[in-house]
Amino acid sequence: AVTVCVLGYYLNSSNTLKEEQKIEITNKVQALTLTKIRLDSLSLQLDTKIAQIKSLGGKVDDLQAAKKQLELDRIQLKKDSIFSTTRYEGKIAEYLRLLQTKNTELSQLKKENGRLADNTKLLASENASLLIENAQLKYFKQVLSDSLDIYYKKNLDLKATVNKGAALQAQMVQAIAVSNKNKERKGGLFRVSKVDKMKIVFQLLPNAIAKEDNKSIFVRVIDPKGSVLYDSNVGSGNFDLMGKESVYTVKKDITFQNKGQSVEIMYAKGTGIQYQTGQYEIELYCEGFKIGEGRFAIK
Repeated sequence: AVTVCVLGYYLNSSNTLKEEQKIEITNKVQALTLTKIRLDSLSLQLDTKIAQIKSLGGKVDDLQAAKKQLELDRIQLKKDSIFSTTRYEGKIAEYLRLLQTKNTELSQLKKENGRLADNTKLLASENASLLIENAQLKYFKQVLSDSLDIYYKKNLDLKATVNKGAALQAQMVQAIAVSNKNKERKGGLFRVSKVDKMKIVFQLLPNAIAKEDNKSIFVRVIDPKGSVLYDSNVGSGNFDLMGKESVYTVKKDITFQNKGQSVEIMYAKGTGIQYQTGQYEIELYCEGFKIGEGRFAIK
C-alpha cells in the first residue's frame, strides 16, 4: 500500500513522463520497498533476539523499547508522502548497532549458562529464526515484484492517457458531391444522378502535444443500411480499429503541421456501383482514435 501511494504521488505529478522521470520513479519505488523490507527484517531480528535472551535469563527492556520504536517507524513509513532514504538509513543503523551489542551480550550469556537444556532451546530458536527469515525473504521478493508490476500497469495507463490527449481532432466535417463533369455541390443533400465522386473535407485543430509528423487518416463512409462503402479498386482496405481489424472506405497520408490545416480526401465510387437513397455517416480515424464525424444524404 505504501509503494502504491508513493507511486501514485509521482505519476500524478506530471501529465507526460520523460525517460529520466520513469527511471527516477522506478528507483524511488525500489528504494522505498527495500527500506520496508529492511525494517520488517529488523523487526523479526528483534523478536528473535528478545526470545533468545529471555530464554537465557537476560534483560530485554532496551530491546523491547527498540521494538516499540521500530513499529512506530514502520507506521510512519506508510504515511510518508515524500520518502527520504537518508532519514531511515540513520534509524536502521541504530537498530543494527543495538543488535550487534546484544550479540555480544548473548555470547556472554551462553558462556555463563552452559546447561544442555538451554543450548537445545537456543538451537531451536535459531533454527526457527532461520525458517522465518527464509519465508520472509520469499515474501519480500514477491512484494518487490508486485510493486514493480503496479508501477508498470500505472505507467501503461498513463501512457494511454497521454496518447489520447495527443490524438488529432477534426472539425467542420462535410461532404461535397462531385459530378462526372467535376461540378461540385455542397449542402449535404444530393441527387443520386449528380454524384460521381465524393470529396470529404475537414479542418484539423491544433494540439500542443501532438507530434508534427506523417499521419494516415482513415475514412469510413457508412451507407443507410449500416454497411461501410468498400471497393479495393478505388482505395478501400483494412486497418486496426480499437484492437480489431476493420475496413475503411478510403485513406489519405498527410504531414500534420499543427496549424489548423484543412484536409481534402476524394472518394470515387467503383464502376457500376450506385449510391442508395438515404442518410450516410462519415467517420474519421487516426492513430487508433476516432477524430471526427459527419453526414450527408442522397435522394
